[in-house]
Amino acid sequence: MPELKISSWPENERPRERLIKYGAGHLSEAQLLAIILRTGSREKGVLELSLALLEGFKSLRSIDAASAAELSSIKGLGTAKIAQIKAAFELGKRLMGESSDGKPVFSSSHSIHSYFSPRFKNLKKEIFVAVFLDAKNRLLREYKVSEGTLTNSPIHPREAFKEAIRESAASVIFVHNHPSGDPAPSRDDIAVTGRLKSAGEIIGIQVLDHIIIGDGIYVSLREQGVV
Repeated sequence: MPELKISSWPENERPRERLIKYGAGHLSEAQLLAIILRTGSREKGVLELSLALLEGFKSLRSIDAASAAELSSIKGLGTAKIAQIKAAFELGKRLMGESSDGKPVFSSSHSIHSYFSPRFKNLKKEIFVAVFLDAKNRLLREYKVSEGTLTNSPIHPREAFKEAIRESAASVIFVHNHPSGDPAPSRDDIAVTGRLKSAGEIIGIQVLDHIIIGDGIYVSLREQGVV
């Protein structure tokens, strides 16, 4: 038999009431997941379903990394509940990516991809963006350097760095999309990156990376040794 509905539990034992009274830090991982899932299934109560999820994937990190198809292997997890889990984990990651003043902090190529990928999705033109950062890698401003055709987006170092100087940026990350969906860098991409890196060295503004975003995937030219 499935466990009793949480609404029938003593009030001081219900996860939501405990969270409000004592704070989220006093709840177990299963109880926190139960709040996110809200309801159970026909076969399992919500806490039992949460425990099954933790037992099936062993850790929160593994749950986060699992695909929707993998999560659906847990009986009772449908599309709506999987979306709730994914949304909650993504909010947590975005919170970790913010500084205390609410400005995004870009400490990895993944954080850049997560921030820009949604707005580049389904674009038919190449958009080349300069991301200006302070000394703690916090976002000062983003600036669209150029907008090109399907296969070309002309870039001039003076345009890229003029605004960076105006913002007193400590460093810059360049980001652009490949409308084809394949983020593999072209010869032009590598050549432009080299010119931008050299210009930054002369001006005194470090080029931290150049991220090329494709369809759900990306390439970091820093990780490839170009920057």
